[in-house]
Amino acid sequence: MPLSTPVSRRALRHSRVIDVQAYVRDDGLWDIDARITDIKSYDATLASGPRPAGTPLHDLHLRITVDRELTIVEAEAASDAVPYPGFCDTIGPAYSALIGLNLLKNFRRDLKQRLAGIAGCTHLTELAQVLPTATVQAFAGDVWSTRDGENADLSHEKPFQLDKCHALRTDGGAVAQYYPRWVAKV
Repeated sequence: MPLSTPVSRRALRHSRVIDVQAYVRDDGLWDIDARITDIKSYDATLASGPRPAGTPLHDLHLRITVDRELTIVEAEAASDAVPYPGFCDTIGPAYSALIGLNLLKNFRRDLKQRLAGIAGCTHLTELAQVLPTATVQAFAGDVWSTRDGENADLSHEKPFQLDKCHALRTDGGAVAQYYPRWVAKV
């Protein structure tokens, strides 16, 4: 279902795009490549100089490599467009601080402890916050069985996705319909 029709005419002024792609590697590890891009629809004047409409203010990349337990074993960041060239684009090496963190074990808290404020880039650190759910989506059905479809009720283990969101709560209709074995008994 789409959003409602806007109540007033409007003009696009800013666009932020976040893109995350997950790749399985030949060595069994996974690369998660994330990118954030900010673009103004008008000519903008920054302290560092003018930016023509359509030119990225931010074009930042973050790659983490994770094992099958979602522990980060490699991390790197790169900046193709920044508002303060020669300054913003020097923070990339700091993102090696992500190595050793686990995407499922207090990742967002630990990320902020390591890279918040002047220890990191606001935009790269914000981008990193989407990595846990994006990686879970990549692993679902590929690394982790979601036990969907015909064999959903053959396993003795509760599917990992149950009770992780509103729709898949074990006392709800979706679980009753698609995972009847796991409906919570009241």
